[in-house]
Formats: sequence, structure tokens, C-alpha cells
Amino acid sequence: MNKLFIVGNLTRDPELRTTSTGISVCTFTVAVNRRRSGSSNPGQPEADFFRVSAWRALGENCQKYLAKGRKVAVTGAVSVSTYQGNDGQTRASLEVNADDVEFLSPKGEGGAPAPDAGGSSYSGQAAVPQGSSYVQVDEEELPF
Repeated sequence: MNKLFIVGNLTRDPELRTTSTGISVCTFTVAVNRRRSGSSNPGQPEADFFRVSAWRALGENCQKYLAKGRKVAVTGAVSVSTYQGNDGQTRASLEVNADDVEFLSPKGEGGAPAPDAGGSSYSGQAAVPQGSSYVQVDEEELPF
């Protein structure tokens, strides 16, 4: 079984393309911070970079709602490909074929405008429908 789960931030805006058969594919890169205790540069976090491909409707949603700096969780199969760098050295690239992409940054946070782009900011509280039995509680009032 080949299944990878990563959580990280987009390094640049996603790119949406269409194949010759009309299928949408969105590509973006996710930077995942590495947890290290004995790093040689204690102030410098280390990261791994994963190229992600999301196909069809998933890719269209990624292109529509994601932007550089947004936090995402990606689940999918991983593959490794090698290529020749400009300096002549052989390099490896980790590529993820996304099965699922969860958008973790709240609206208007993480370096990107809110998907509705209406100028409003995310308050962290959901609207309570009129006539519902739900009571909105301020986080300050919670005992934990």
C-alpha cells in the first residue's frame, strides 16, 4: 500500500491546466516542516517539498480556493522521480497524486484572500440560523 499524509503550506499559487482529453489537473508544491531535535542550525527549520497533482473537480477546487501560504493536508500516493538540475547534479522530486486535499487555513488567513473575496474577514464563529436550538457560546466562557 502506498499512502502518504502530509500537512504543510503552499510555496506558491496553484496552477490549473487541462490535458488534451479535457481533464483538469492542478499542481502545487507543499512545504512540510521537519521535526528535528539535534539540528545543526537551531534557528533554521528544515523542510521537505512535495509536488502535488490534484485531478478533475478536486484540482479545480484547489485552484479556486488555495493560494501561496495556505495550510493544507494532502492524502495520496507518492512517487519519486529524478531529473538533471541546471548545475548538472541529479536531483529527486517527491510527487503526490492527491486523493484528498483538506483546506486548513481559515478564510482570509495564510496569505490569501477569502474565497468569497467580499472584503470580510473570518471571525472564527459560525452564524447561528434563526429559530435554531443552538446557543452561541463565547470561548472565554468555556471551563477548559
